[in-house]
Amino acid sequence: MASLIPISTLFIGLHGLIALALSYLVVMERTSTRIWHGASQAEVSNQPDYLETPGKWAAFVEGYTQKVVAPKTSDDGLLQRKVRAYGNFVEYVPLALLFILALELMQSPAWLVWMLGLTLTVARIAHAWGLIKTYGPSPGRAIGVFSHLVRLSGRCRSLHLKVAAGVGPGVTS
Repeated sequence: MASLIPISTLFIGLHGLIALALSYLVVMERTSTRIWHGASQAEVSNQPDYLETPGKWAAFVEGYTQKVVAPKTSDDGLLQRKVRAYGNFVEYVPLALLFILALELMQSPAWLVWMLGLTLTVARIAHAWGLIKTYGPSPGRAIGVFSHLVRLSGRCRSLHLKVAAGVGPGVTS
């Protein structure tokens, strides 16, 4: 049986892989900085040092990760930026994917669904890259933010027009 939403399904899977990659970047940065909670040394300064009396699991993880990942000795803010890149992604992408899914279910032109999906993908990758690589404003972040706002307003308008016109599956005259 053919998928009723082949374009949306592709973009949902693709963005799942992007979320997995961003999560991996956060985990690896946490491992190298040994900041297991929060996003900076300052946020965890009042937490107990798990290495003073490590349990078996903590000792195993510490021994293994320090062989595999080069430890960092200073807090350069990279963990905080990676956490925010992942956070921004999971805050905005699900709603955007729902809009794409709704448009495809309402039988919008395939070119429109593809264009919105591709724009979302490029914008979110650019935003994550810009956020991770630089502190403060960057071209990648600007591309991500502005294209997201344009996409979101365009999707809302498109859905509004389709609903107002009575177009979509299950709509009978």
